[in-house]
Amino acid sequence: MNHVGPQQRLSTRLAFLAAGLAMSAWAPLVPFAKTRLALGEAELGLLLLCLGAGSLVAMPVTGILTSRYGCRLVVLISGAFTCLFVPGLAYAPTPLLLGATLFAVGASIGTLDVAMNVQAVIVERESGGSLMSGFHGLFSVGGFIGAGLMALMLWAGMTPTASTAVVAALVALSLILCAPHLLREPDAAERDGPLFVVPHGAVILIGALCFLSFLAEGAILDWSALLLTVEQGLDASRGGLGYAAFAIAMTVGRLTGDRVVRALGGKRVLLLGGLCGAAGFFLSVLASSAPLALVGFVLIGLGASNVVPILFTAAGNQTSMPASLAIAAVTTLGYAGILAGPAMIGFVAHVSSLNLAFGGLGCFMLLIAASARLGAARKA
Repeated sequence: MNHVGPQQRLSTRLAFLAAGLAMSAWAPLVPFAKTRLALGEAELGLLLLCLGAGSLVAMPVTGILTSRYGCRLVVLISGAFTCLFVPGLAYAPTPLLLGATLFAVGASIGTLDVAMNVQAVIVERESGGSLMSGFHGLFSVGGFIGAGLMALMLWAGMTPTASTAVVAALVALSLILCAPHLLREPDAAERDGPLFVVPHGAVILIGALCFLSFLAEGAILDWSALLLTVEQGLDASRGGLGYAAFAIAMTVGRLTGDRVVRALGGKRVLLLGGLCGAAGFFLSVLASSAPLALVGFVLIGLGASNVVPILFTAAGNQTSMPASLAIAAVTTLGYAGILAGPAMIGFVAHVSSLNLAFGGLGCFMLLIAASARLGAARKA
């Protein structure tokens, strides 16, 4: 029987921090990999898909593993493989081996992602309060620390291999610190339940909303700079300010989100978050200047910050299928949104305009607001 207390809550936060650190290692290496392997744009694009493909393959299986063996074993084994594979991103000698390494990293981080979210759902449920936003906030903090540290080490002249080894060591340290208090035993009802259940009922709706939310996040990552530079006339050297404003606002929103949810209830936060995100997208499109568009990206970050945590809690609390399998299904659909988002935005921008594509994302956020009843289970 698992006991849930302050130590289990801290361990869950450390697991999210470790995953954020691991995810941050690849982005700073992309220019180095492109130069080292003399990759063209098309080759690089195909390689980038390998990371997401690995996650999509591994995630559905993780729900089965956690329901049979508990979160601790799955988190630690997937974390160990992550630490092993991440340094390989810096020295894979051929495009084929780099693609295989990206696939392996994606699979290990995807497994860690689902397992830690299953743990988070159980810890939050047993603690009797809102905790999910804070857990996801630590993932964002890990991403900032990892990306910033990688950039600093590479700027200081460290080799990519040495830099990724440092990040892998930090991931390992976080996992070692959280290991003693991760949940060892699977839920008894789920351990004896079915190995696979086709997503149905509320899980399909929750997964669809996660898809839309992650699609919006992926679009900001890949297209915000182009919107600012092409549509708003911002200098190309400042194009990254849009994503920076979004990411900082999202991190702040998540780190303060648990208190907000306890005060307002999940239903209201989901409603207000969807409306705020929609307002941000519409403002970024209609803004008469780049600074005003940046305000729009801040609104998107604040609005979207607590949507996914609320939806993950809803997935854990629904009764139509086992929680671990529901979390796996919802996470998989969410990651599919990240992968599909850039391509979908590109297609709409090609046949129409980037402004119209971003306006469509605002409409998607309105759909999330319209589904706010899913957050009722989080009411304090």
